Amino acid sequence: MEREIELALEVLRRGGIILYPTDTVWGIGCDATNAEAVERIYALKRSDNKHSMLVLCKDADMVVRYVNKAPGIAFEVMEMATKPLTLILPGASGLAANLIPEERTLGVRVPDHEFCRRLLNKFGRPIVSTSANISGEPTPKGLGDVAKEVVEGVDFVVNPRFQGRPTGKASSIIAFGEGGEVKIIRE
Repeated sequence: MEREIELALEVLRRGGIILYPTDTVWGIGCDATNAEAVERIYALKRSDNKHSMLVLCKDADMVVRYVNKAPGIAFEVMEMATKPLTLILPGASGLAANLIPEERTLGVRVPDHEFCRRLLNKFGRPIVSTSANISGEPTPKGLGDVAKEVVEGVDFVVNPRFQGRPTGKASSIIAFGEGGEVKIIRE
């Protein structure tokens, strides 16, 4: 696994994009601080919908470095989650400008996935995660379901033997306001 992580890191550090497994579905990712790499993902997905992109963080400490207005309750919910959960948090900063929507929120998830955790630990910054499909197409459950165009459009494809046991479906999503308001977007 270490060799695969090093190869993925090399691509991320030079501004490339990767196709990689997460705890939910296969994702397309890049350095979340690199606007050019983010733009390549929009082009590959044929979408510029900032709400379709989230970032994976290694832990709550990393999350607070990139969202500065998140209410404390959001972190309590994150810790109590028993299945993959994306939090939409206010006060996004320090990331590629083309990743952050006008309302300055950010979708973040701390993945329960060995490959992702190790990659995030070594990379030290958030990694973009968006489903590995062309916008409007079905979300692929496994690497075999990913469109050829997507596979050929990335710089590196992680070996599927590191996919672990993904849920095969998108995460739940809960949005939090600065004052602790809560809205369930997707169960």
